[in-house]
Amino acid sequence: MKENILFQLDMCWQLYLYHMNDLKEAEALWVFNPTGLQVYKQEEGWCIDWPETESYESGPPSIAWTLWHIIYWWSTALDYNFDKGTLKKEDIPWPGSVEKAKATINFLHDKWVSHLIDLSDADYLSKQYAKWPLSDRNFSDTALWLNGELMKNAAEIGYGRFLYRTCAK
Repeated sequence: MKENILFQLDMCWQLYLYHMNDLKEAEALWVFNPTGLQVYKQEEGWCIDWPETESYESGPPSIAWTLWHIIYWWSTALDYNFDKGTLKKEDIPWPGSVEKAKATINFLHDKWVSHLIDLSDADYLSKQYAKWPLSDRNFSDTALWLNGELMKNAAEIGYGRFLYRTCAK
């Protein structure tokens, strides 16, 4: 089980890395529709949109928002499943640049993989490390959820790059 989850995570990670290759700041901050989720600079710092509902009318998020979202769910999964479980979305800022976001995501990836490697097969089948976002399931379901979330977000980054290249000419 552990090997399969790690293999799937690595496939998702490779897709993420592919779509992150040569990503520039302007491309990451660009938004297809002004109502799409985004991060934006204000006098007091960076602001991060949070959807009240997940409706299609708002349009796709910016790549920067998607990168922040990866940082959000990975940080939260690590905190709740392997630490104190007190982190809130307001505690997770936009790092301020694509390069800093990439470094943060790389750090979170490596920390997550380290935890996955250290767990036994029995740990994967237990609820001991399954506190967020699937507290009523075993940890393997949480790990598989995270793999799916990474795959989805990597695909969103790729789609955002397609939109940018075809629309922002």
